[in-house]
Amino acid sequence: MSELTLTVMRLGFLAVLWLFVIVAVQVIRSDLFGTRVTQRTAGRREAQTRPPQQRQQAQAAQGRQQQNNNRARRGAPTKLVVSEGSLAGTTVALQGQTITLGRAHDSTIVLDDDYASSRHARIYPDRDGNWIVEDLGSTNGTFMDRNRLTTPTPIPLGAPIRIGKTVIELRK
Repeated sequence: MSELTLTVMRLGFLAVLWLFVIVAVQVIRSDLFGTRVTQRTAGRREAQTRPPQQRQQAQAAQGRQQQNNNRARRGAPTKLVVSEGSLAGTTVALQGQTITLGRAHDSTIVLDDDYASSRHARIYPDRDGNWIVEDLGSTNGTFMDRNRLTTPTPIPLGAPIRIGKTVIELRK
């Protein structure tokens, strides 16, 4: 073997070794400190790039829609609260978007639970304004009032939904 080939192989091996060390440190760091939760602001950035006239029209339309929704659903839940588990006390505002739960880093609520799947369940609004919970084929299942969910099910206000050691509820 030539000197050049041997040097390239040594540098390649060194690079792979350092890559392994960096990945190992990141895994240990995430185990010790958990994952970082970030705000998603894509909608805000999109709204800021519009011309001012379109922005005002969009804000007015959104305000009218929110007023209509508030009038139509006075008794509807406004937040999702984690009542048990490692995230106890966490609150997510219900704004009509789908909420995903699981161990995946792109989930809305990232569960640090050995009994949760990476894409465990989702909670979404239906056309009537009710909130639906759906198990996404998880291994250990999603439970509401001690019953395992097999189909998308409407969530009553205050009903406990258990995913592993984590319990969540819809509240006003």
